Order: sequence, then C-alpha cells, then structure tokens
Amino acid sequence: MLSFPNAKINLGLHITGKLPDGYHTIETIFYPIGLKDALEFVENPSDNKTSLVISGCKVNGNLDQNLVLKAYHLLFNDFKLPRLAVYLHKHIPLGAGLGGGSADAAFMLLMLNSNYKLGLSTDELKKYALRLGADCSFFIDNTPSFASGKGEVLNPIKLSLKGYFLVLVKPDVSVETAKAYSLCTPHKPTVSLLDIAEQPPEEWKGCMKNDFEDPIFKIYPAIAEIKNKLYEKGALYASMSGSGSSVFGIFKQQPELTACFSPHFVWQEKLE
Repeated sequence: MLSFPNAKINLGLHITGKLPDGYHTIETIFYPIGLKDALEFVENPSDNKTSLVISGCKVNGNLDQNLVLKAYHLLFNDFKLPRLAVYLHKHIPLGAGLGGGSADAAFMLLMLNSNYKLGLSTDELKKYALRLGADCSFFIDNTPSFASGKGEVLNPIKLSLKGYFLVLVKPDVSVETAKAYSLCTPHKPTVSLLDIAEQPPEEWKGCMKNDFEDPIFKIYPAIAEIKNKLYEKGALYASMSGSGSSVFGIFKQQPELTACFSPHFVWQEKLE
C-alpha cells in the first residue's frame, strides 16, 4: 500500500503558557501543503519483525525510534497485524517545522486502518496519533485548523489559500524544538490568530506573528535573511514555520526566484 504524507506550515504561532510537566501551550494555525514524502508497505511474513528502509533526505537516529515504526507497533499491540516491510522516501526536510515525521506516522495509522479494515473512527485514530506527537493528530483530518493546548486541541477552520503561490525555503540549519522553546517567554496574545486569518493574506504582514522568530533569528541570522528576501521578492506574508528552520512566503503571483535562494532547499507550489 502506498501513500504520500504531506507537510504543513504554521500561519502564525503564539506561545501562551508553560505547564508543570515542562511542556508549553500554544496557539497556531496549521495549514496543509503539497510537499510530500512517499510511504509504502508490503507484507513480509518471512521476517520475524517489521522492517523500515529510508531513502531520500538523511534521517539520523535509531530506526527503531522512527515514528512510522512506533505508529505500526501502537496498532500491532491492539490488533492482529502481519509483519511488514516498510519503505519511506523522505522529501520533506527534517528539523524544518513542517511536521514531516508526524505526517508519516499519521499516514501509517491511516493506511493500516484502511488496508486491514481495523474499523477505527477518526477520533480513535487521533487518540493513537496523540501518543506519537502533539501535532500528529492534525494529519488525520489534514484540513486547516486552529490548534491550542500543546497543539493537540484542533478546531477546523474555513480558511482557503487556493490560487495563491507558496514559496518554502529551508536553509542547511536545523533548530532543536526544545531549545527554541527555552528561548521564548510565554504570553497571552492581544489579537487572536483566528481574527487575523479572517482577513486576506494581503493584511497579515505585521499582524500575524510567530513567537519563535525573534530569538531564533538572533542565533541564526541566515533564517531572518530568507524572510527578508521573500518580502523583497514580493511576498504578501512571510514567516518561519513552527520552530524553524524553514521559512515560507505567500505570493499573489508566481515569483521569479532564479538561484536567489541557492544553495537552500526550495519548494514552490500553487496552493489548492
């Protein structure tokens, strides 16, 4: 079975509080985009365990800790699933604030539920997804959503960027999420992201904020330079996604960007 897990961007992000367990509460808007990985599995009865092979972008760390395998084992523990050979081709950059790992895990849950007719409802799948990561459940519905709590309290919203052009730039820098949070001071926003998002993207600049930007830009000025260049190229709105390091710009017309972001990873699409 084959699927194509997609990335997301954060349209603004506020860090609103810190919990006793050390985690933070946030408010953000998740928006799905067309940048995708490829995820496939086939049954592998000759092996005594489920295997994972990763190609594309280099993924560091122990494969056994990969979220795709963790998603499999969550359902394996509760249902009779066969051993699988899993193949993941990574195209979504890592350490970019794009939710690639969470998307892969969520799509694995969806694929297993569908292929083996497990009968899990959307709400039940979201509960499994939450055990893998705060933003993982977003990819079960995969629709524009206002997120609060740790990012797991999701409310779908009527927001469409159809017809706009997205440019995404990921420099050769990765930002550790825990470090990014440690640099920020929680606060209550004076204006809700929901109110801002009701306005067209032409009105977002200067209003919609990502609280990670100021401290991260001080450490990695190259990320700030990308945001500035996107505005120079005519972006209506530009922002770092999540805790970084990717930066996106939303354009009314497709921009001419020949080599201006070399040697960074660049993704362009007309949003649907």
